[in-house]
Amino acid sequence: MPTVSAHVAAVLARRVEHVFGVMGNGNAHLLDALASEPHARYVAVRHEAGAVAAADAHYRVSGRLAAATTTYGAGFTNTLTALAEAQQARIPLVLVAGDAPTTGPRSWDVDQTASAAALGVRTLQVGADDAGATTEAALDLALRERCPVVLAIPYDLASQEVGDLPAPSRPALLEPVPPDPQGVEGVAELLARSERPLLLLGRGAWLAGAGEAVGELAERLGALTASTALARSLAPDPRFDLGVTGGFGAEAAMGTVADADLVLAIGASLSPFTMRFGALLGEGARLVQIDVAGSPTHTRVDRYLQGDARLATLGLVDALRRRGAASTRWRESVDVPALLVREQGEALAPDGRLDPRSLAAHLAPLLPADRVVVSDGGHFIGWANMYWPIAAPERMVMVGTAYQTIGLGWPCVVGAAAAGPRSTVVLTTGDGGGLMALADLESAVRVAGGHGMAVVWNDAAYGAEVNLYGLQGLDQTAMRIPEVDVAALAAAVGAEGHVVRTLDDLDVLRRWTDEDPAQRRFLVLDCRISVDVISPHQREVIAANPPRATAGVTA
Repeated sequence: MPTVSAHVAAVLARRVEHVFGVMGNGNAHLLDALASEPHARYVAVRHEAGAVAAADAHYRVSGRLAAATTTYGAGFTNTLTALAEAQQARIPLVLVAGDAPTTGPRSWDVDQTASAAALGVRTLQVGADDAGATTEAALDLALRERCPVVLAIPYDLASQEVGDLPAPSRPALLEPVPPDPQGVEGVAELLARSERPLLLLGRGAWLAGAGEAVGELAERLGALTASTALARSLAPDPRFDLGVTGGFGAEAAMGTVADADLVLAIGASLSPFTMRFGALLGEGARLVQIDVAGSPTHTRVDRYLQGDARLATLGLVDALRRRGAASTRWRESVDVPALLVREQGEALAPDGRLDPRSLAAHLAPLLPADRVVVSDGGHFIGWANMYWPIAAPERMVMVGTAYQTIGLGWPCVVGAAAAGPRSTVVLTTGDGGGLMALADLESAVRVAGGHGMAVVWNDAAYGAEVNLYGLQGLDQTAMRIPEVDVAALAAAVGAEGHVVRTLDDLDVLRRWTDEDPAQRRFLVLDCRISVDVISPHQREVIAANPPRATAGVTA
């Protein structure tokens, strides 16, 4: 007779594409039940945080729900950092975890519901009579609220027989939030009076499918566009797009953003990094925000319009058309390509190690054209964002930025590769974060195979800390990492690893890219870069936390 775990597995198999996990006492019966489901695809990872990170990356690449699963206790608590990232980034996923028995906690149990609640994550516990329905409810809640949800299976219920499997149900539909018509008219009036309008696009605009509507609005206004890092390449007309705002942006382009007299933020949360710690906008510029949140998400906002980004943008286009608003033609007076030129750097920095700017620039044309870039967190995060073209927002996955964590990169390769299509997944990671996530180096190599590669920015340091607290005069001993041969570590688990010390060493990537993915191995480029070349986004952090000493730093 089917068990509680079989009921949970049946619903998961119908509703999610992949389940990422680590097996243990608390989920052994669930994984056994999943093995009997013909449509279930279970992907093993080696660390519980990696299971959640993989499910997170899967959604960011595909827009389709995935699940993670772990045992109770230590298996569950290992997920908390990745769970916090998903919560703060508003990523829907379900973590199916074992839990204490219904008879009460054992000596090794912890209050998992309270632990998740401390992160803002809700827990639903299955019962003997409602396992299937509760699983459906957890999946619906994750999608409706755009959040992670924990689905707990008490240990004593996991193998309990409970009767016939649940009948398929219809997933809850997500209805977009319509904007207030009067609010739309008010914003349209401001736009009609603007002389230098700029549209700042965020991830919410992409999730709402607002790209085409944004193009119509920009053309009617004669507006320039820019985006957050999570909405790169969303603007439909690159001729008038200034790229990413904040520290990933080109300095000249940021000067033009500051010239705008009105900035309309569409689906952007306006983080400190997007806003350049308060220095993005000109002193007299007005900031209008469209978002689904209940209130403005930045103190600088002058006017707020709550609603779905696509519906609100279409409403503005219609309101401006009725007003007969004409294009300002501001964008046609701006030489956008000239504003986007970036520093190329030298082949080698003064310390004899690779200049990450020249490395990033040389990598860009050598990487597979059909690619999804997955970024870990760390000082290096700017190089790929600034120098590597991205075809669409879902092809730049940045897991870790919401919670400011490092060490989720390798398992994110697993989620991105499983999500498909068979694009090449390119991980950009540092030696610090890469070593922290080392348990799932093997997972990335195993799952992505010849459709995956990694660029490891190996500066033998925690670069962000060296270039913030080191410059403040703090002792750097704890900020430095004895140089690790990441290429050798990768080779030990079946990858093709190469140390890159000069730009000529990148010929190996040219050869690898030309090979048939079915015939090649996962590639790891262990790039020995200088810690002294500071990323522009890090310079903005430094400016917000002025150092007491800056001697010996390369500009």
